[in-house]
Amino acid sequence: MATPLQGRHAAEIDGDFVVFLIGARFELRHPVRTFLDLGGRRGMKHMLDYLTAHPERGLLAYEMGLPTIVQYWRSFEHLEAFARNTDDPHLAAWRNYWRRVGKDNRSGIWHETFLVRAGEYEAVYANMPEHGLAKAGRVVPLSKSSSARTRIGTRSHAS
Repeated sequence: MATPLQGRHAAEIDGDFVVFLIGARFELRHPVRTFLDLGGRRGMKHMLDYLTAHPERGLLAYEMGLPTIVQYWRSFEHLEAFARNTDDPHLAAWRNYWRRVGKDNRSGIWHETFLVRAGEYEAVYANMPEHGLAKAGRVVPLSKSSSARTRIGTRSHAS
């Protein structure tokens, strides 16, 4: 495990970015079939290794979890291009999923995409190694007077 940074820190990233959550529902009674349904050796781990080796594709960082993986992307255009490009590994895995599973409910896949505008986020870490958005951007120390409202960059809007 990485060495924790002592004290309170925040993550900063330049410009807009995308947070992409993806996960699967596993059929525990049939783990091999579910593994194959979800892409087998060409599944998510393969795709993330590919994206890590090709940073020009736009993946900034990711956190592997079960059942949810959090991904940070430079833009929605990068994410969409990866999903649709026949030369990248996603499209083949997606088509394989539908060929194997179709409308059968034996396994499931889900994702959520969030477009984040520059400065309209908060990421605080206390005695943690680089994690989450801090892996995608940069880590900066926080002052003791730092507040959630100032970190997230909210503006008051007249109603």
